[in-house]
Amino acid sequence: MSAVTKAIWLIENRYLRDLTLDDIAGHAGVSRSHISRIFPLATGLSLSAYLRGRRLTEAARTLAAGAPDILAVALEAGYGSHEAFTRAFREQFGLTPEQVRARRHLDNLKLVEPLRIDDSPFADLAPPRLVDRRPLLVAGLAERHPYNKPEAVPAQWARFAPYIGNIPAQAGGAAYGISTDMFHGGDSFQMLTCVEVGEVSDLQPELNALRLPAQRYAVFEHDGHVSAMRTTINTIINRWLPESGMALGGNPDLVEYYGPGFDPEAGIGDVEIWLPVGA
Repeated sequence: MSAVTKAIWLIENRYLRDLTLDDIAGHAGVSRSHISRIFPLATGLSLSAYLRGRRLTEAARTLAAGAPDILAVALEAGYGSHEAFTRAFREQFGLTPEQVRARRHLDNLKLVEPLRIDDSPFADLAPPRLVDRRPLLVAGLAERHPYNKPEAVPAQWARFAPYIGNIPAQAGGAAYGISTDMFHGGDSFQMLTCVEVGEVSDLQPELNALRLPAQRYAVFEHDGHVSAMRTTINTIINRWLPESGMALGGNPDLVEYYGPGFDPEAGIGDVEIWLPVGA
């Protein structure tokens, strides 16, 4: 059973009781920082977002069933006041607890249902290449995305596509999707859709530059359509990484590489996942 699966099991069994990051990490058999890093990569949700979403989802079910005492529901969900509960509930669902109780149904609410990660549906990956790469200067569009809305990333690529080939000092024909700021306890991460550049003095004002340090990557080939990327990442994080005995490296968190042979219309060809690892 992977560390992520163990974490999900514990959350599902204890989410209505006090549950800390130390509890989850200890049960999963990894460090706090490790579980915080791999959980969103494997599931698309930060630990805090999943735990909060599960508590509020069950609270919404209780309210839709006609619970008479909203404060009691709030306390059971881990909130110390009616006001704090209402604020979090509205942020999660766009409605107040009173409104959900009054309408007596959960239709159109963005519920957070229990995650089920089966350790068996992994991709068949060839062993990675360990590559020490030179520093890389890139430029492109930077946008933040909630972990629970991965569908927003393809739209970002669509917005970036017209820039490819039109960015000053662009180098080479590859494109990169660089994920950063994934592991700091928030509910969102930053994606930079970008290309390599030689310098940034004439960069369009709406674009951002990032310099990646020289570092070692485990480089995995992604076979098949890009829509199956999450399966590849899940395999890397939940099977290869624990079996490899290697530690995650530094910044960035993950790099998607789309080489010159990638066909963006077909969604296949010349795609790699680069995972920074310790030397």
